[in-house]
Amino acid sequence: MYRTIRPSSGDDEARPNDDEIRTDDNEARTDDGGVRADGGVVSDAPGAGSTAEPDRDLTARLKASLDRRFGSDFIESSVFWLPPFLLMGLFVYGAVIWNLLISLTDYERFANAPDYSDLDFEMYTRALADSGFVDAAVNTLVLLVLFTAGTLAVGLVLAILIDRGIRFENTFRTIYLLPMSLSFVVTAQFWLWIYNYNNGIANSVVGTFGIGPISWLGNQDVVLYAVIFALMWQFSGYAMVVYLAGLRAIPTEHYEAAKVDGASTLKMYWRVIIPQLKGATISAAVVLMVFGMKAFDFLYSLVGGYRPPNGADILATKMVREAYANLNWAYGSAIAIVLFAMALSVIGPYLVYEYRRDNL
Repeated sequence: MYRTIRPSSGDDEARPNDDEIRTDDNEARTDDGGVRADGGVVSDAPGAGSTAEPDRDLTARLKASLDRRFGSDFIESSVFWLPPFLLMGLFVYGAVIWNLLISLTDYERFANAPDYSDLDFEMYTRALADSGFVDAAVNTLVLLVLFTAGTLAVGLVLAILIDRGIRFENTFRTIYLLPMSLSFVVTAQFWLWIYNYNNGIANSVVGTFGIGPISWLGNQDVVLYAVIFALMWQFSGYAMVVYLAGLRAIPTEHYEAAKVDGASTLKMYWRVIIPQLKGATISAAVVLMVFGMKAFDFLYSLVGGYRPPNGADILATKMVREAYANLNWAYGSAIAIVLFAMALSVIGPYLVYEYRRDNL
């Protein structure tokens, strides 16, 4: 198909036949909608245009923009990370949002369905007025502080001893780390036998000092500390490994400089070495506090069910008891949101700290 192209100058005089330019339709059409470089105007014939080229150009521009913003590897690998990302968003973050909505209702187990038309903070005000919730929150904070601090202290001492080149270093490191490989249920059964009132090892040890048998798991004044000690035993090996890696990363020149300055071993570690373990301390503390908040299954197996003595009742056991024993799912969801907020208050500052150190 051929078309005649006329100059756009408006000259209507007859032109010689050799001034008529015959060109193919695909060559005459330009990107600017039919205007030629020499000023000629191409007449539009039916069916001459096509949307395929603009669509391809838009796709190319979009891909180029994404490549500049995220990189080509990010786009090409989306087929691998996008599906699990969507699943995690649905079943993790979506579940958290749904749980938050339930906590704003008065939903109970045998109710037909949660009523989302009347949302309020009644369950949260109820929690503040509930002495059982307050006791569980206090116990949770005590457990987190004592368990984290005690485990870090024990782990640091073990790491220093191993770092000083003791014999059978690999054997001791394996022995100390082995308890962490055990599940909470297995550890609880182990300590349940140790804390046995009649023939447990704990009462046998204190009996040698003239102290009568102690009800480690029945006495409300003792049970929380018994739980903390058992958790420290399980996780001190993890703290040891973290600190040992930090000690091995410190240059030997720092040790030698401290000795040249006449510092004793204790002063060398206190003023020179331990301050350089700040990163290891923060990382280990965050992990330990998260494990402390997840100690429900340990208490469930050690103390018996989700009705432990008040001295060992933490937010996790309180949450499950309200939801599945008292059948008040809205109240249990409110306690779960409080526990979730506590976890964010631990992890959030740590992520900010790592981001400022360019580790994220």
